[in-house]
Amino acid sequence: MQISDLPYPDPGVPDARSGPRFLWWLGRGQLGGQAKSLCWGLLHFGGIAGLPYTVGLGIDAVVDRDGARLLWVGGLIALLGVAISVGDAMLHRTAVTNWITAAARVQQLLARKTAELGSALTRRVAAGEVVAVSTGDVEKIGWFVEAVSRFLAAALTLVIGCVVLLFYAPTIGVVVAIGMPVLALAVLPLLPRATRRADVQREKAGKATELASDTVAGLRVLRGIGGEELFLGRYREASQQVREAAVHSARMWALISAIQVLLPGALLVTVVWYGSALVLDGRLDVGELVAAFSAVATMLYPLRHFEEIAMAYSFSRPSAKRAARVLSLTRSGAPAEAGAEPETAAEPVVATEAVQAPAAGGDLYDPETGLLVPSGRFTAVVCGDPDLAGRLAERLGGHPMDAAAGPSVLLGGVALDELTLGTARTLVLVQDKDPVLLSGTLRELFDVPASGAVAPSAALASAQCADVMDALLQSAPDGVDDPMDARITERGRSLSGGQRQRLALARSLVTDPEVLVLDEPTSAVDSHTEARIAEGISALRSGRTTVVLASSPLLLDRADRVVLIHEGKAAASGTHRELLHGDPRYRAVVTRETEEEQRLPRLESVLTEIEESA
Repeated sequence: MQISDLPYPDPGVPDARSGPRFLWWLGRGQLGGQAKSLCWGLLHFGGIAGLPYTVGLGIDAVVDRDGARLLWVGGLIALLGVAISVGDAMLHRTAVTNWITAAARVQQLLARKTAELGSALTRRVAAGEVVAVSTGDVEKIGWFVEAVSRFLAAALTLVIGCVVLLFYAPTIGVVVAIGMPVLALAVLPLLPRATRRADVQREKAGKATELASDTVAGLRVLRGIGGEELFLGRYREASQQVREAAVHSARMWALISAIQVLLPGALLVTVVWYGSALVLDGRLDVGELVAAFSAVATMLYPLRHFEEIAMAYSFSRPSAKRAARVLSLTRSGAPAEAGAEPETAAEPVVATEAVQAPAAGGDLYDPETGLLVPSGRFTAVVCGDPDLAGRLAERLGGHPMDAAAGPSVLLGGVALDELTLGTARTLVLVQDKDPVLLSGTLRELFDVPASGAVAPSAALASAQCADVMDALLQSAPDGVDDPMDARITERGRSLSGGQRQRLALARSLVTDPEVLVLDEPTSAVDSHTEARIAEGISALRSGRTTVVLASSPLLLDRADRVVLIHEGKAAASGTHRELLHGDPRYRAVVTRETEEEQRLPRLESVLTEIEESA
């Protein structure tokens, strides 16, 4: 594949069982590019390795005073020069292509996995680690993939060079044939230790990146509670640990580089000393000695690629391990099996295994909790535990975070887990507690897959976003008169928490899904605005299935039906007022009553009965 052909129409299904397996899968996916790089590498290294022999032939021609042969050798040297230049240029071109295409494939795979998991990704993997994988780790992985072909070309050139030298000058060729493998393998005992130190460095760098990402994401909160200096100190400590680990790793690689300089130098000295003795004895010609010395000197260039491939593997292996960890995640929480097809929105449904989407108007039922959401009704769900509410919202969306979360949620009698991800998300949309706003204009924010039945203006009005549009218009540059053309900063950082929450709610209302699940959609707004939002949701979603997980009486009072989840099970249902007067567990969650306050009405009734009987 050429760079101009990127991105891949389909990046494929990665083997994410381990880091080395993932690297092997990437390499197999680029066999054509690797073969091209190998051929150009052989041309480049072969031309370099051939120069000493032609120079030796030229010296012999000068000694023999053979002008015709000297002219022929000159032409051969010119030809080798062209081969070296063309080979070098094309090797670099194909190597960079392999690097970029491998990195692009990994980035596509990560983007697809991010779209598949959605908000569940950062709950299973730290946001900083995701950033580290999609930036620095991608480059390390691409480096190893492209270095493989150059290493193979260098290794083949060394083997061929040693064989040719054995035939050209057997007496000195034996020394070189024995010395070259020793040089190539001399650093092997040091590689495990260097690899471990590189792993430690990458681990500490990843933790520092995670800490920095989390600190930036929560900077506003940290400033509010005065925690900036605390986290700044933690980051300083983490960065110093990264520096120490990098220095520790660099020392080992410096030792490896020193060995790669010392041993070849010793081999050159040996070749010159032994070759000179052979020339004095008449067993070796001067041209052969010059050719042997030059051959050893030029073979040191491809020999450097042995060190590079070792470094590339040492640094890319932990990066590939981290990437494989992210790519192995699934919606169900279980690691993906090798060769398993990814769950993407564009995934075709095989006819023999197709699951028909549920017809419109079906009830939503969760077998795990016993929660039943009637079709076309506004249902509120009350959970005493906010974490339980978040897990329930994920379950209702058909993609729980826990592999052992129980049987799948049913919509119209059809299990959501059996549907493709695109179909499931078209039918059921979940807005969690912390929705994300991407940078762009307000018009682009609402450019989402939708039924078209709800206009953005209606959604904005129902979510009470008038003040948000005014704020965006005031901060917009001159010439922007339409609030829909005003820009939103990254994650909406210029807006308050309540404004961001209302914009996200309006975006969810625009999509108009069959089932809309909202997890605490008004937790950051005041009570007056919350009451108007509750009325707006009820009116706009009339006749559509809506589930709101909340404990606010203002929202609960507008719901057609309220369900209490107690100890993980649906314990009671009815209207808000019915449950408020008839179920003390519900009243305790909604009104925040203590046990003493719950006992007080019972105590008063007992005293009243005693007074009446007296």
